[in-house]
Amino acid sequence: MPGGGAAGSVYAGITVRNTSDAACRLSGYPGVAFVGGGTGQQIGVPAQRDTTQAPVAITLKPGQSARARLQITRAENYGQVCNIQPADGFRVYPPSATDALFLPYTANACGNPKIVLLHVGAFQPLG
Repeated sequence: MPGGGAAGSVYAGITVRNTSDAACRLSGYPGVAFVGGGTGQQIGVPAQRDTTQAPVAITLKPGQSARARLQITRAENYGQVCNIQPADGFRVYPPSATDALFLPYTANACGNPKIVLLHVGAFQPLG
């Protein structure tokens, strides 16, 4: 998703594509969290759901994709209370999945569990 910005944050997209030979169904929100330390250890709290777009049932034919919007707030907005830690990327769990995907992304995250830096929307079909 083309990057957009808001005061102290950027928007990105998490895209999944059906790489199988059969159609699959997808509905809901991905689980997303910053990870770091070169070990995949979670940093801070996972993304909160952005409920401005309702989840829809999507049937993905082979090769089709869906995308969820991710808002990433800058850790530097919070100063020392943030407990800034460098992130290696995101751990992403597709809806109803137990295996995580790793998406590399260089940023700072907050180790403080009271600060939410990530907001994620429901998957939407790509036209």
